[in-house]
Amino acid sequence: MRPEAPAPHAPQPTTTHSSWGSGEPHLLIVNEEDGRIVFPLDADLVTIGSDGGNHVVLEGTMPLHATIRHDEHDEYLLTMHGPGETNARPIGGSEDRTEVLRTGARFTMGPWRIVFMRAEYADHGRPYGGREGGEGTHQRRQPDRPDYRHH
Repeated sequence: MRPEAPAPHAPQPTTTHSSWGSGEPHLLIVNEEDGRIVFPLDADLVTIGSDGGNHVVLEGTMPLHATIRHDEHDEYLLTMHGPGETNARPIGGSEDRTEVLRTGARFTMGPWRIVFMRAEYADHGRPYGGREGGEGTHQRRQPDRPDYRHH
């Protein structure tokens, strides 16, 4: 017995496996005195701290306070080298304070509050662009991710 094919007019769910770096990933950086900065994450490694050689220079932080790496799975990974709070998802067994950033992830450095933003259609933690885990209790599994090594 063969499974029935979906009707041609049936809606096909999308996936979050968009092209490499899509969804306009960026940081919203705010403090009381300097207002808001929008920093696009368009490099595979971004350094943040008070040293003038960093991509993002923030007064009142350590010389190299954090790094954000765009990995081979099209994820953005935050590694905190200095003090600060985060609400991102830690990588299992990670002792170096490395966390996967998802849309809306927040972290602090000195007087700065930072939010990672990426359109939900491209955020791999948001299957099919919906709530993580699906609507209610069920959600179909996404297909495997593309091989992003050749982006």
